[in-house]
Amino acid sequence: MATPTLEKAEATSTASPYITATFRIRRFNPEVGEHAVWEDFKVEIDPKERVLDALHKIKWDQDGSLTFRRSCAHGICGSDAMRINGKNRLACKTLIKDINPEKPITVEPIKGLTVLKDLVVDMEPFFQAYRDVMPFLVTSGNEPTRERLQSAEDRERFDDTTKCILCAACTSSCPVFWNDGQYFGPAAIVNAHRFIFDSRDEAGEQRLEILNDKDGVWRCRTTFNCTDACPRGIEVTKAIQEVKRALITRRY
Repeated sequence: MATPTLEKAEATSTASPYITATFRIRRFNPEVGEHAVWEDFKVEIDPKERVLDALHKIKWDQDGSLTFRRSCAHGICGSDAMRINGKNRLACKTLIKDINPEKPITVEPIKGLTVLKDLVVDMEPFFQAYRDVMPFLVTSGNEPTRERLQSAEDRERFDDTTKCILCAACTSSCPVFWNDGQYFGPAAIVNAHRFIFDSRDEAGEQRLEILNDKDGVWRCRTTFNCTDACPRGIEVTKAIQEVKRALITRRY
């Protein structure tokens, strides 16, 4: 006869790690109707898996028409940013067990950008703002014969803002951006910051003038939504404040 301890151990070893989680997804198909609707899907999944894994299971096994963006699945490309339980997150970095799978898990597209289908939004306004701040190194003179050297201290000055993966989680969490699509948005300012404070760059003044526009940094209301939403842990609000300070002090 097996001992109680052994019986308990055997039961534990054979117990399935899978749970049944309900995913409530906001669906929109312009070919079907003008309005979005919520649709529930039940998924058998290990709670240590990610929301992206659940979306794959739904698309592959239940409804092939479900549409969303994803690529690297490792938090590097930034393509699978979406609102999960009301917060901007990367689906590939969000574990099921961390978002209370005992209740329906809501998944919807990020806000402030036009929804094209299901969880896919039109990213063109976001990338246009990014292009407008000149996110590249600008130098003068002849092409160098060796790399442009930079001290560790100078590199550290803008290290934080080099982490941006252009997922739009910060920009689409900003209430100013929700209400006014003309605002450059946090991500564009972060990428401007990365070059404004680069000691090798010579176009800092030009970028500051671009961000001094009525749709630039002065629209920021310092709500910290962007910092909270950033999956890379960038201190977005701090970077915006540093750009504001540079604009105020640049003449002195």
